[in-house]
Amino acid sequence: MGGVYLTAAVARMRDAIHETHRACPDSFKSTESEQLHVCHSRLITGSAAKPGIMSKKSKIFLGGVVEGFYGRPWTMSQRKELFRREQKWGLNTYLYAPKDDYKHRMYWRDLYSLEEADQLMTLISAAKEHNVEFIYAISPGLDITFSNPKEVAALKRKLNQRVTLNYTQVCGFGCRSFALLFDDIETEMCPADKEAFSSFAEAQVSITNEVFLHLEEPHTFLFCPTDYCALFCTPSVPQSAYLNTVGEKLNAGIDILWTGPKVVSNDISVASIDEVSAVLRRPPVIWDNIHANDYDPQRLFLGPFKNRSTELIPKLRGILTNPNCEFEPNFVAIHTLATWCSYGQKDVSMDGDDQGSDYNPREALRLALTDWLVEFGKADQPDGGRGGRSKREASDEEPMQTDGYVPGPKDNPLYTAEPLTLEDLTLLSELFYLPYEHGATAVLMLQELHWLRSHCDVAAFGPAGEDSEKGKEWRRRADKFDDMCADVVRMFNRLSNVPNRIILYDLYNYICDIKSGVTMAKAYVKTLGGQTPHPALALTDEPEPWGFRGGLSGEFQRMLPSHGNRDLFRSPPATRVYTIRPCTPKDQPEVLKIFKEMQTETQQKVELVGDRLVEGHVTPSQNCSLILDDASGVCGYAFALSDAKTAMAKAQYPETMLQDFPSVVAIQIHSRVPDHSTAKRLIEQMLSALRDSGSKGVFSEFRSNDRRMFDFLKTLDVFQVLKVDGLPTNLVIMGAKL
Repeated sequence: MGGVYLTAAVARMRDAIHETHRACPDSFKSTESEQLHVCHSRLITGSAAKPGIMSKKSKIFLGGVVEGFYGRPWTMSQRKELFRREQKWGLNTYLYAPKDDYKHRMYWRDLYSLEEADQLMTLISAAKEHNVEFIYAISPGLDITFSNPKEVAALKRKLNQRVTLNYTQVCGFGCRSFALLFDDIETEMCPADKEAFSSFAEAQVSITNEVFLHLEEPHTFLFCPTDYCALFCTPSVPQSAYLNTVGEKLNAGIDILWTGPKVVSNDISVASIDEVSAVLRRPPVIWDNIHANDYDPQRLFLGPFKNRSTELIPKLRGILTNPNCEFEPNFVAIHTLATWCSYGQKDVSMDGDDQGSDYNPREALRLALTDWLVEFGKADQPDGGRGGRSKREASDEEPMQTDGYVPGPKDNPLYTAEPLTLEDLTLLSELFYLPYEHGATAVLMLQELHWLRSHCDVAAFGPAGEDSEKGKEWRRRADKFDDMCADVVRMFNRLSNVPNRIILYDLYNYICDIKSGVTMAKAYVKTLGGQTPHPALALTDEPEPWGFRGGLSGEFQRMLPSHGNRDLFRSPPATRVYTIRPCTPKDQPEVLKIFKEMQTETQQKVELVGDRLVEGHVTPSQNCSLILDDASGVCGYAFALSDAKTAMAKAQYPETMLQDFPSVVAIQIHSRVPDHSTAKRLIEQMLSALRDSGSKGVFSEFRSNDRRMFDFLKTLDVFQVLKVDGLPTNLVIMGAKL
């Protein structure tokens, strides 16, 4: 698009001004601002209006969307698709407030260029075509000096002033509604403002009222306070000096934005709205962040609009959802909000379980997902994906699409995609539900993993082994968990092959992340059950990059004392703290207790060199007796002798083996310890002590039916099974070179 030509809309405005001058050259003494209002009226209503007077509509309930998140703003085609959906679903408002649009916030003083003006005019016109009220917001609070008349003039110029004869600013683009936002800014005023105003609230109110009057009472004018939720109000909402000043001094024609009890409110009650309305002296417009995800790049929210009673509607001026940064996943958030708005003042139970209620979040979600499923099957989308163009007409802001391959009846393709189902989308929604709530399937998976981990001592071998009822229950629930993980992977595969690639690209990072998470959990459960997972999924001290989440941010959080306190899973596995320390004489009873318990499990009478170390008949080498402790006491041990032959009453093992593996270590980890990395640290500390003593290799003995410990050590990848000639069939030797 060129930068030197006049758009048709600009030309029409210019011609309208000149026509008015010709028709009434002497009596027409209006300002440039008033002339622009004439043009604005003609563009919006198609009729003439008196200079300086705007037709004022009766206020209607504002229901719609605010593009107010941090991050990459939506594209023009996505916004047009939003307007189409809003009209289809009965919503009527769009608030333009993308935090990272330079000229909205960071460089709010800068005027729009001809190209930008053309884009905004086109966007405002598209909103009008779909009966959506376009509200232009500006956020000057980062650096404005409230007491400087030039700053106020800059705001007025940006919103409503003809810059040259050729083009104007926002009001001249056809915009009839505005918002002035002072959210997420520092509250300390500069020295000049402190001299001019008695409080921060008074400074904001003063400039807002002036701009409002300058715009000659636009159709809608919104004000976002700095204290925009109850949490920010000191000491409370009714006693907030800031909020009381706003309520008392802000022009009655200006509506006020409010997020509820918190920035991201779990629920918004009627009582809380009554409270803030009394202070503001008007019903608020809710800026709802329940589906916002700009504060956490690993979260996406696909649950229904809920925990807001429809009894709120007559007590509000409106409600606007500020949803996920990614455009396409907001289908659910906006669709369910529209369903909520459609119920008006009807009574409603918001617990989601009352099938007799008018608005039921669960049913609203089902309706949204049913409609969304249709969108996934579309290879071309009007405006949102392809702008309604043919496959041959590509947009610069959209990725290239390729036609799908359909195998013939005699073909043998490597992979054939299954179609996406409503059950898949329901699962997707439950895995990415709401900020304070997981979906039902996600909760069930967490509960099952918690149970499997807590009861892993009955998983595989010993008296509570394969034939015991507890063992059978563990394996049954492990299989159930495995099936749930498989459902997630199948959902991922189906989503990865949907025709509508535009939706997939917005979802891909999230579904890839959850697929990786459940795959790791699935491998962990297999390890607990005595099976060996794929090497890439084994839980080791040096995992592949996909084996740990969160990067540096995750590292910081895990070091903080509050980490995990806000987990949505209300009964998470308790964090276990393990201690590795030298053995003392006081530990001997506990060591023998574990030793005899594990011997009972194996029920084999095989004489082992290591048993003599544990029972105290042979003294371990220096620094070679270690204990593993948890909150319940001793839960493991490792005893070693640098020269194993000194403990042998006879030539128990071949000399060739003892030359390469002269040392012996006796290891036992109680079945209540699920943490393989802890056991590995214990063993590596022992091997380090033997290495310091000059040993070049160590072996450890196991009875052949001690499968639990044998498999446990195999997963650690520290010891290897040794082939020893003449070894009894009921004995296994594992060794490690030092």
